[in-house]
Amino acid sequence: MKKQTPNLIKRFKRSESGNASIEFVIIFPVFFFIMLSAVELGMYTVKSALLERALDVVVRDLRLTTGTPPTHSGLKTQICAETKVVPDCVNNLAIELYNIDPRAWYDLPEGVICTNRSEEVDPVTTFHNGMDNDLMIIQVCVKYTPIFDNFGLSAFLEHDTAGDTAIVARSAFVQEPT
Repeated sequence: MKKQTPNLIKRFKRSESGNASIEFVIIFPVFFFIMLSAVELGMYTVKSALLERALDVVVRDLRLTTGTPPTHSGLKTQICAETKVVPDCVNNLAIELYNIDPRAWYDLPEGVICTNRSEEVDPVTTFHNGMDNDLMIIQVCVKYTPIFDNFGLSAFLEHDTAGDTAIVARSAFVQEPT
């Protein structure tokens, strides 16, 4: 019985079976993390690009239709009609409109105001229509739920209390005279 035990240990030391399993166990989580992060980044990029495009189309329409100042509900409806990737767009979209003097420039506020599904009250946003020939900056924020919550790239994104991540788009236009 004593003679068999050292032989088993020697055979175990010399055996190379299982090497691929060990490499797989070490490397697979890294590749899995990268693949899930790539999918999350792709979805974030698509949603961001489509929101930017929708905002650009609406701002272009504002520039071409002279004389009618935009309304909050009108802008929200137009942006939601252009973008198809935002679930419950009318309730999930927050719009801020700033009147900026180009000769006395000031920075926009640091924080972007967005909706939060865990709160019942809509956020108060800044919405000031400009006068003729005023420079206007529009800032749109929409929230979406990441695909892989708190794993991969989603773990590094900023989340609100409902677990949603913000996508922000900005544009500028000049309020045309009536």
